[in-house]
Amino acid sequence: MAFTTGSDGGGDENIILNPEFDSGLDGWSGSGCKIELHDSLDDGKVLPASGKYFVVATGRTDTWNGVMQDVTARLQRKMAYEVAATVRLSGTNVSPCEVRATLAVQTADGRQQYIGVGKLQASDKDWAQLQGKFLLNSTVAKATIYIEGPKAGVDLLLDCLVVKHAQKATPSPPPDFENLVYGANIIENSNLDDGLNPWFPLGPCALAVGEGSPRVLPAMAQESLALDDEPLNGKHIHVTSRTQTWMGPAQIITDKLTLHATYQVSAWVRVAGKMNGAPQNINIAVQVDSQWLNGGQVLARDERWYEIGGSFRVETKPASRVMVYVQGPDASLDLMVAGLQVFPVDRKARAKHLKKITDKVRKRDVVVKLTGADGGVVKATECVEVRVRQVSNSFPLGACIMRTNMDNEDFVDFFTKHFNWGVFGNELKWYWTEPQRGQVSYADADDLLKLCSDNGMCVRGHCIFWEVENMVQQWVKTLSADDLSAAVKSRIDGLLTRYKGKFRHYDVNNEMLHGSFYQDKLGKDIRATMFKTAGELDPDALLFVNDYNVEGMCDIRATPEAYIQQIIGLQEQGAPVGGVGLQGHVSNPVGPVIRSVLDRLAVLGLPLWFTELDVSAANEHVRADDLEVMLREAYAHPAVEGVMLWGFWELFMSRDDAHLVNAEGDINEAGRRLLQLKKEWLTHARGHPDDNGEFRFRGHQGAYTVDVVTSTGKISQEFTVDKDDSPMVLDINV
Repeated sequence: MAFTTGSDGGGDENIILNPEFDSGLDGWSGSGCKIELHDSLDDGKVLPASGKYFVVATGRTDTWNGVMQDVTARLQRKMAYEVAATVRLSGTNVSPCEVRATLAVQTADGRQQYIGVGKLQASDKDWAQLQGKFLLNSTVAKATIYIEGPKAGVDLLLDCLVVKHAQKATPSPPPDFENLVYGANIIENSNLDDGLNPWFPLGPCALAVGEGSPRVLPAMAQESLALDDEPLNGKHIHVTSRTQTWMGPAQIITDKLTLHATYQVSAWVRVAGKMNGAPQNINIAVQVDSQWLNGGQVLARDERWYEIGGSFRVETKPASRVMVYVQGPDASLDLMVAGLQVFPVDRKARAKHLKKITDKVRKRDVVVKLTGADGGVVKATECVEVRVRQVSNSFPLGACIMRTNMDNEDFVDFFTKHFNWGVFGNELKWYWTEPQRGQVSYADADDLLKLCSDNGMCVRGHCIFWEVENMVQQWVKTLSADDLSAAVKSRIDGLLTRYKGKFRHYDVNNEMLHGSFYQDKLGKDIRATMFKTAGELDPDALLFVNDYNVEGMCDIRATPEAYIQQIIGLQEQGAPVGGVGLQGHVSNPVGPVIRSVLDRLAVLGLPLWFTELDVSAANEHVRADDLEVMLREAYAHPAVEGVMLWGFWELFMSRDDAHLVNAEGDINEAGRRLLQLKKEWLTHARGHPDDNGEFRFRGHQGAYTVDVVTSTGKISQEFTVDKDDSPMVLDINV
């Protein structure tokens, strides 16, 4: 039998040979199991989705068993491929299982890589299409694509597999905000002057208008609306007879929304009744058809009024309705809501405001003082020009890189050209350096560290431990308490001794607000012990806590107050906490909400860093705006001392629709916005000295060159503007 023609990977044709099995099983084989060709199954109940045949992987004894094809000769590096596989399950009493497409690669230098291409939940009821995308960074010695994943004993069916060069997506147009009224509350009768119209109770609870609520807007809304003295009227919705936590006041806002606009949410909320000492979660929810969006959360610990704030965005036209409602406290408690505001934020106005703050926080006055050969002052009339150019900004702006990215010279070029700090995606984590007990390898971390060092980049160490149980390798989970304690000591001793002085920061025990594996196994002192041990082994490294959702006001486990309490608790145990990491995996960020969190955390007096920043939006113009919001808020806040992006290259990010550079190297609108901000944060100045022989300017901190041009020649000098409140004086003899 002849193969169906495959391509060399350079065009738009399918590179899979015999993709619909018209030539039987030619080109295909089983991965750890048997494969069979069928034109039907189960007495004709299962027929091909397309074509005449399908293949069945049967006799499977492990999840990795399935169907595979060697594609080595037909793939090109640095080319994006899209994958579509039509799959189904078969067997007795089969429940839905995950099916995966995986590319196994052996690089030319012998390294083995497994690239997750795509996955879906498949069933035995119908055919489903698994879709995905991948890019090869390396020159490969061997590449094989696998369809795998269901649990042992379940037969896996493949009807067709297509792998072809991915078409470049047409860039999305900028959203149309021409008719958007920024700051206008889309909640009707928010002040309750018209009674409860058009509010309604969600569920069989009772609504009434009450008196005695705060008469000022919450602080975060004030900052957005610039209405510091705008009063509320003291009225609120009082919800009683609640029998479920989700019951509360609701309002339909379907026709009032503008797609892609970012809406800030603000209100005062309160609970009343017998709390029995249990903190109460209060949430403003936004239901878009059957999807639920989080508009903000707060944890009420008593019967005071609490500010609640957040944000949301709707990116596709709702099929039926959008509803805002307030929910959360225990069913026996009354809920009160006052001054609910939902309004589109003016990001351009906020950026203008932040530029003024940035000028104070990140710049310094500089005086270039010119003297002549005779020691006298160079006069303005002496035809002298001063030209100042900033070469680099010293504010730490870094990005995540993985070992596989090193093989793509385009990736490395963007990374080293536009960032001054690096962090490794996985390669320093314990599950990577010691996946099996006693099998320790730092080869990938060594390679990445050398790349950063060779390019003069500082590096964060992420992370020594990870407190979330799902991120702990299996062999560690099975250890007894004594063995685990010994393994923890071996891990920290080995890592920090090997790299002493190499990493400027360490995330000591990642995500302690969301996990407690080591604390549960080894006791409440283990976290502080980790910090103290790390401090002894590498005294020059700043030791960080690091967690997610703190910056977004959307997670009651990760409130700023909970983070502060955790940090102070560690310090009281003697832990040398040196920095506060905010991961920054944010969605539809609003400046005043971010600023409020930073202000609260700043009371600790520790450096704040965004350690894993990424933003996600399908429209790249909106994504660019989100990124600008986060970078401007960080750069304008005096407590923030650095920002790390959690990747920038498509297919090498932890979130979809978050990349700044497309898979094949094209910079998108979000990437261009990053570069525009970097350019904005460089100072260039030129002019003539005054009558005192001085040329003055105010510049961003960082490295500079200055040229003093006279009638007889040019004098050049390099200098650095450091952080200081007093003017810097640069003396130059001409």
